[in-house]
Amino acid sequence: MSSDQYLDPRYWNGLLKMGLSRFFILRVLYTNPAHGYAIARQIASLTRDCCSPSEAAIYPVLKEFVQGGYVTFEKSKVSGRERKVYTLTDKGRQAYEVAVDAWRETTEALIEAHDEQRQKEARC
Repeated sequence: MSSDQYLDPRYWNGLLKMGLSRFFILRVLYTNPAHGYAIARQIASLTRDCCSPSEAAIYPVLKEFVQGGYVTFEKSKVSGRERKVYTLTDKGRQAYEVAVDAWRETTEALIEAHDEQRQKEARC
């Protein structure tokens, strides 16, 4: 790990995207059921390609969500292929709402702290 990693936007983007991927999976499924590839494409679309997790990154999270009772799935034929189509449960909807509130609180705190620093710098 380089001591200059904190100067690299890719470092910060990677950290943020890892955390946001769970949030965006819930967000996509909050709207409608989908299979892994569709979830990945919808996340990319929602975030204007800022956060575009691979299918390989999505499936372990989906498995975790299924095990926790946040998501269910049914096997279905999609474009001639058998795929798991994931659906958010009521518990998953609650988790999404909690996540929205948490991200909103964190984002607002980050913006306020940044704006406060800018105001202090402008007064000097």
